[in-house]
Amino acid sequence: MKWEGNRESDNVEDARGAGGRMPGGVRLGGGRGIGLGTIVIALVAGWIFGINPLTLLGVLGGGGDLPGPAGVQQAPAGRPPADDTMARFVSVVLADTEDVWHERFREMGGTYREPKLRLFRGAEPTACGMGQSAMGPFYCPGDEKVYIDLSFYETMRTQMGAPGDFAQAYVIAHEVGHHVQNLMGITAKVEQARRRTSEAQGNQLSVRLELQADCFAGVWAHHAQKARQVLEQGDLEEALNAASRIGDDALQRQSTGTVRPETFTHGSSAQRVAWFKRGMQAGSVQQCNTFEARAL
Repeated sequence: MKWEGNRESDNVEDARGAGGRMPGGVRLGGGRGIGLGTIVIALVAGWIFGINPLTLLGVLGGGGDLPGPAGVQQAPAGRPPADDTMARFVSVVLADTEDVWHERFREMGGTYREPKLRLFRGAEPTACGMGQSAMGPFYCPGDEKVYIDLSFYETMRTQMGAPGDFAQAYVIAHEVGHHVQNLMGITAKVEQARRRTSEAQGNQLSVRLELQADCFAGVWAHHAQKARQVLEQGDLEEALNAASRIGDDALQRQSTGTVRPETFTHGSSAQRVAWFKRGMQAGSVQQCNTFEARAL
Protein backbone atom coordinates (compact mmCIF):
# COMPACT_ATOMS: atom_id res chain seq x y z
CA MET A 1 0.00 0.00 0.00
CA LYS A 2 1.35 3.44 -0.97
CA TRP A 3 1.03 5.56 2.15
CA GLU A 4 4.40 7.17 2.89
CA GLY A 5 4.29 10.94 2.63
CA ASN A 6 0.50 11.21 2.70
CA ARG A 7 -1.40 13.38 5.14
CA GLU A 8 -1.63 12.18 8.74
CA SER A 9 -4.79 12.69 10.78
CA ASP A 10 -4.87 15.04 13.78
CA ASN A 11 -7.44 12.75 15.42
CA VAL A 12 -5.07 10.08 16.75
CA GLU A 13 -4.75 9.89 20.54
CA ASP A 14 -1.75 8.02 21.91
CA ALA A 15 -2.62 6.63 25.35
CA ARG A 16 0.00 3.89 25.30
CA GLY A 17 2.07 5.57 27.97
CA ALA A 18 -0.83 5.16 30.40
CA GLY A 19 -1.93 1.75 29.16
CA GLY A 20 -2.36 -1.46 31.07
CA ARG A 21 -4.52 0.02 33.82
CA MET A 22 -7.58 -1.86 35.02
CA PRO A 23 -10.05 0.34 36.93
CA GLY A 24 -12.45 -1.39 39.28
CA GLY A 25 -15.40 -1.52 36.88
CA VAL A 26 -16.88 -0.40 33.61
CA ARG A 27 -19.92 1.45 32.32
CA LEU A 28 -21.96 0.42 29.33
CA GLY A 29 -24.43 3.27 29.24
CA GLY A 30 -22.66 5.10 26.42
CA GLY A 31 -23.31 2.59 23.69
CA ARG A 32 -22.52 -0.87 22.48
CA GLY A 33 -18.93 -1.48 21.40
CA ILE A 34 -18.68 -2.84 17.87
CA GLY A 35 -15.47 -4.58 16.93
CA LEU A 36 -13.71 -6.57 14.26
CA GLY A 37 -11.06 -8.09 16.49
CA THR A 38 -13.05 -9.56 19.38
CA ILE A 39 -12.45 -12.86 17.62
CA VAL A 40 -9.07 -13.28 19.27
CA ILE A 41 -10.20 -13.37 22.89
CA ALA A 42 -13.30 -15.30 21.86
CA LEU A 43 -11.24 -18.04 20.25
CA VAL A 44 -8.82 -18.27 23.17
CA ALA A 45 -11.60 -18.37 25.76
CA GLY A 46 -13.53 -20.87 23.67
CA TRP A 47 -10.58 -23.22 23.53
CA ILE A 48 -9.85 -22.91 27.25
CA PHE A 49 -13.38 -22.99 28.63
CA GLY A 50 -15.20 -24.93 25.93
CA ILE A 51 -17.50 -22.00 25.17
CA ASN A 52 -18.74 -21.30 21.67
CA PRO A 53 -16.65 -18.32 20.49
CA LEU A 54 -19.66 -16.81 18.74
CA THR A 55 -21.47 -16.60 22.08
CA LEU A 56 -18.52 -14.77 23.53
CA LEU A 57 -18.43 -12.41 20.57
CA GLY A 58 -21.90 -11.19 21.45
CA VAL A 59 -20.84 -10.46 25.02
CA LEU A 60 -17.56 -8.83 24.08
CA GLY A 61 -19.34 -6.72 21.52
CA GLY A 62 -21.51 -5.29 24.23
CA GLY A 63 -24.53 -7.57 24.00
CA GLY A 64 -24.84 -7.94 27.76
CA ASP A 65 -24.82 -5.63 30.74
CA LEU A 66 -21.83 -5.48 33.04
CA PRO A 67 -21.83 -3.87 36.47
CA GLY A 68 -19.65 -0.88 37.11
CA PRO A 69 -19.36 2.62 38.56
CA ALA A 70 -21.19 5.61 37.17
CA GLY A 71 -18.29 6.55 34.88
CA VAL A 72 -14.66 5.93 34.00
CA GLN A 73 -12.22 8.69 33.14
CA GLN A 74 -9.66 8.25 30.38
CA ALA A 75 -6.07 9.29 31.00
CA PRO A 76 -4.73 12.24 28.98
CA ALA A 77 -3.34 11.26 25.59
CA GLY A 78 -0.86 12.96 23.31
CA ARG A 79 0.29 12.65 19.73
CA PRO A 80 2.18 9.52 18.63
CA PRO A 81 5.96 9.88 18.34
CA ALA A 82 7.12 11.02 14.92
CA ASP A 83 9.44 8.02 14.60
CA ASP A 84 6.71 5.43 15.29
CA THR A 85 6.17 3.97 11.82
CA MET A 86 3.11 1.91 12.67
CA ALA A 87 1.40 4.83 14.41
CA ARG A 88 2.14 7.00 11.38
CA PHE A 89 0.61 4.34 9.12
CA VAL A 90 -2.56 4.28 11.21
CA SER A 91 -2.68 8.09 11.15
CA VAL A 92 -2.38 8.13 7.36
CA VAL A 93 -5.12 5.53 6.91
CA LEU A 94 -7.42 7.41 9.28
CA ALA A 95 -6.75 10.65 7.37
CA ASP A 96 -7.61 8.89 4.14
CA THR A 97 -10.92 7.68 5.55
CA GLU A 98 -11.64 11.26 6.63
CA ASP A 99 -11.10 12.55 3.10
CA VAL A 100 -13.30 9.85 1.58
CA TRP A 101 -16.18 10.13 4.04
CA HIS A 102 -16.25 13.93 4.07
CA GLU A 103 -16.90 13.77 0.33
CA ARG A 104 -19.46 10.97 0.58
CA PHE A 105 -21.44 12.85 3.26
CA ARG A 106 -21.34 16.04 1.16
CA GLU A 107 -22.81 14.05 -1.73
CA MET A 108 -25.61 12.89 0.59
CA GLY A 109 -26.27 16.44 1.79
CA GLY A 110 -24.77 15.91 5.24
CA THR A 111 -21.67 16.72 7.24
CA TYR A 112 -19.15 14.10 8.33
CA ARG A 113 -18.00 14.25 11.95
CA GLU A 114 -14.54 12.73 12.24
CA PRO A 115 -13.96 10.01 14.85
CA LYS A 116 -10.97 9.87 17.15
CA LEU A 117 -8.65 6.88 17.00
CA ARG A 118 -7.11 5.99 20.35
CA LEU A 119 -3.97 3.87 20.62
CA PHE A 120 -3.68 1.92 23.87
CA ARG A 121 -1.96 -1.03 25.49
CA GLY A 122 -3.40 -3.57 27.88
CA ALA A 123 -6.70 -2.07 28.97
CA GLU A 124 -8.51 1.18 28.28
CA PRO A 125 -11.75 2.59 29.72
CA THR A 126 -14.31 3.63 27.11
CA ALA A 127 -17.90 4.84 27.06
CA CYS A 128 -18.83 1.27 26.04
CA GLY A 129 -16.99 -0.51 28.83
CA MET A 130 -13.45 -1.66 29.44
CA GLY A 131 -11.54 -2.26 26.25
CA GLN A 132 -8.75 -4.82 26.35
CA SER A 133 -5.96 -5.62 23.91
CA ALA A 134 -7.20 -9.19 23.45
CA MET A 135 -10.50 -7.85 22.06
CA GLY A 136 -8.73 -6.43 19.04
CA PRO A 137 -9.80 -3.15 17.39
CA PHE A 138 -13.32 -1.88 18.08
CA TYR A 139 -15.51 1.20 17.71
CA CYS A 140 -17.47 2.73 20.58
CA PRO A 141 -20.55 4.75 19.53
CA GLY A 142 -20.75 6.29 23.00
CA ASP A 143 -17.59 8.35 22.58
CA GLU A 144 -17.21 8.05 18.79
CA LYS A 145 -13.73 6.57 19.01
CA VAL A 146 -11.94 3.72 17.32
CA TYR A 147 -9.69 1.80 19.73
CA ILE A 148 -6.71 -0.27 18.72
CA ASP A 149 -3.72 -1.91 20.34
CA LEU A 150 -1.19 -2.07 17.51
CA SER A 151 -0.01 -5.50 18.69
CA PHE A 152 -3.18 -6.82 17.03
CA TYR A 153 -1.46 -6.46 13.68
CA GLU A 154 1.16 -8.95 14.77
CA THR A 155 -1.65 -11.28 15.83
CA MET A 156 -3.18 -10.92 12.37
CA ARG A 157 0.10 -11.88 10.77
CA THR A 158 1.25 -14.72 13.00
CA GLN A 159 -1.99 -16.27 14.33
CA MET A 160 -4.70 -15.43 11.85
CA GLY A 161 -2.80 -15.79 8.57
CA ALA A 162 -3.75 -12.27 7.48
CA PRO A 163 -0.53 -10.30 6.86
CA GLY A 164 -0.03 -7.13 4.85
CA ASP A 165 -0.44 -3.40 5.25
CA PHE A 166 -3.65 -3.22 3.23
CA ALA A 167 -5.17 -5.90 5.45
CA GLN A 168 -4.26 -3.64 8.37
CA ALA A 169 -5.85 -0.67 6.64
CA TYR A 170 -9.02 -2.73 6.06
CA VAL A 171 -9.29 -3.23 9.84
CA ILE A 172 -9.32 0.53 10.42
CA ALA A 173 -11.69 1.16 7.51
CA HIS A 174 -14.12 -1.44 8.91
CA GLU A 175 -14.21 0.24 12.32
CA VAL A 176 -14.64 3.65 10.69
CA GLY A 177 -17.50 2.01 8.79
CA HIS A 178 -19.18 1.45 12.14
CA HIS A 179 -18.70 5.17 12.86
CA VAL A 180 -20.43 5.99 9.58
CA GLN A 181 -23.31 3.73 10.62
CA ASN A 182 -23.50 5.57 13.94
CA LEU A 183 -23.65 8.99 12.25
CA MET A 184 -26.34 7.78 9.85
CA GLY A 185 -28.48 6.50 12.74
CA ILE A 186 -28.20 2.89 11.62
CA THR A 187 -26.52 1.63 14.79
CA ALA A 188 -29.22 3.02 17.06
CA LYS A 189 -32.01 1.55 14.93
CA VAL A 190 -30.37 -1.88 14.97
CA GLU A 191 -29.94 -1.77 18.74
CA GLN A 192 -33.59 -0.83 19.19
CA ALA A 193 -34.68 -3.65 16.90
CA ARG A 194 -32.45 -6.16 18.72
CA ARG A 195 -34.25 -5.44 21.98
CA ARG A 196 -37.58 -6.37 20.40
CA THR A 197 -36.52 -9.58 18.69
CA SER A 198 -35.36 -13.08 19.54
CA GLU A 199 -31.71 -13.97 19.91
CA ALA A 200 -31.66 -15.58 16.47
CA GLN A 201 -33.22 -12.51 14.85
CA GLY A 202 -30.83 -10.29 16.76
CA ASN A 203 -27.91 -12.31 15.40
CA GLN A 204 -29.20 -11.77 11.87
CA LEU A 205 -29.33 -8.01 12.46
CA SER A 206 -25.78 -8.09 13.79
CA VAL A 207 -24.63 -9.92 10.67
CA ARG A 208 -26.19 -7.27 8.44
CA LEU A 209 -24.58 -4.51 10.52
CA GLU A 210 -21.13 -6.09 10.23
CA LEU A 211 -21.45 -6.80 6.52
CA GLN A 212 -22.46 -3.22 5.90
CA ALA A 213 -19.32 -2.05 7.72
CA ASP A 214 -17.33 -4.34 5.42
CA CYS A 215 -19.07 -2.77 2.44
CA PHE A 216 -18.30 0.71 3.75
CA ALA A 217 -14.64 -0.33 4.07
CA GLY A 218 -14.83 -1.27 0.41
CA VAL A 219 -16.31 2.14 -0.45
CA TRP A 220 -13.30 3.75 1.23
CA ALA A 221 -10.89 1.53 -0.73
CA HIS A 222 -12.65 2.39 -4.01
CA HIS A 223 -12.33 6.14 -3.55
CA ALA A 224 -8.85 6.02 -2.00
CA GLN A 225 -7.64 4.14 -5.06
CA LYS A 226 -9.48 6.44 -7.46
CA ALA A 227 -8.12 9.62 -5.88
CA ARG A 228 -4.66 8.60 -4.72
CA GLN A 229 -3.80 5.24 -6.34
CA VAL A 230 -2.89 3.71 -2.99
CA LEU A 231 -3.04 0.07 -4.09
CA GLU A 232 0.02 -1.98 -4.96
CA GLN A 233 0.13 -5.48 -6.38
CA GLY A 234 -1.37 -7.97 -3.94
CA ASP A 235 -3.07 -5.34 -1.73
CA LEU A 236 -6.62 -6.27 -2.68
CA GLU A 237 -5.87 -9.93 -2.05
CA GLU A 238 -4.59 -9.01 1.43
CA ALA A 239 -7.86 -7.32 2.35
CA LEU A 240 -9.99 -10.12 0.93
CA ASN A 241 -7.91 -12.69 2.79
CA ALA A 242 -8.37 -10.78 6.06
CA ALA A 243 -12.13 -10.59 5.50
CA SER A 244 -12.23 -14.31 4.79
CA ARG A 245 -10.21 -15.25 7.88
CA ILE A 246 -12.68 -13.59 10.24
CA GLY A 247 -15.88 -15.09 8.82
CA ASP A 248 -18.05 -16.78 11.45
CA ASP A 249 -17.90 -20.10 9.65
CA ALA A 250 -14.11 -20.00 9.50
CA LEU A 251 -13.88 -19.19 13.22
CA GLN A 252 -16.38 -21.86 14.21
CA ARG A 253 -14.70 -24.49 12.05
CA GLN A 254 -11.32 -23.59 13.56
CA SER A 255 -12.49 -23.62 17.17
CA THR A 256 -15.18 -26.33 17.29
CA GLY A 257 -14.98 -28.19 14.00
CA THR A 258 -18.65 -27.52 13.25
CA VAL A 259 -20.52 -24.61 11.67
CA ARG A 260 -23.82 -23.30 13.06
CA PRO A 261 -25.17 -20.54 10.77
CA GLU A 262 -27.96 -19.64 13.22
CA THR A 263 -25.32 -18.37 15.66
CA PHE A 264 -23.51 -16.15 13.15
CA THR A 265 -23.08 -12.53 14.30
CA HIS A 266 -20.59 -11.21 11.74
CA GLY A 267 -21.29 -13.17 8.56
CA SER A 268 -19.60 -16.02 6.75
CA SER A 269 -16.22 -15.68 5.05
CA ALA A 270 -17.91 -15.61 1.63
CA GLN A 271 -20.35 -12.93 2.76
CA ARG A 272 -17.66 -10.70 4.23
CA VAL A 273 -15.55 -10.97 1.09
CA ALA A 274 -18.58 -10.36 -1.15
CA TRP A 275 -19.72 -7.22 0.64
CA PHE A 276 -16.24 -5.72 0.80
CA LYS A 277 -15.86 -6.36 -2.93
CA ARG A 278 -19.30 -4.88 -3.58
CA GLY A 279 -18.34 -1.65 -1.83
CA MET A 280 -15.00 -1.48 -3.58
CA GLN A 281 -16.41 -2.11 -7.04
CA ALA A 282 -19.37 0.26 -6.71
CA GLY A 283 -17.91 2.97 -4.47
CA SER A 284 -21.49 3.77 -3.49
CA VAL A 285 -23.01 3.99 -0.03
CA GLN A 286 -26.38 3.11 -1.52
CA GLN A 287 -25.01 -0.25 -2.70
CA CYS A 288 -24.24 -1.18 0.92
CA ASN A 289 -27.83 -1.53 2.15
CA THR A 290 -27.50 -4.98 3.65
CA PHE A 291 -30.76 -4.52 5.56
CA GLU A 292 -32.86 -4.60 2.40
CA ALA A 293 -30.85 -7.29 0.63
CA ARG A 294 -32.84 -10.52 0.24
CA ALA A 295 -29.69 -12.60 0.05
CA LEU A 296 -26.45 -11.81 1.81
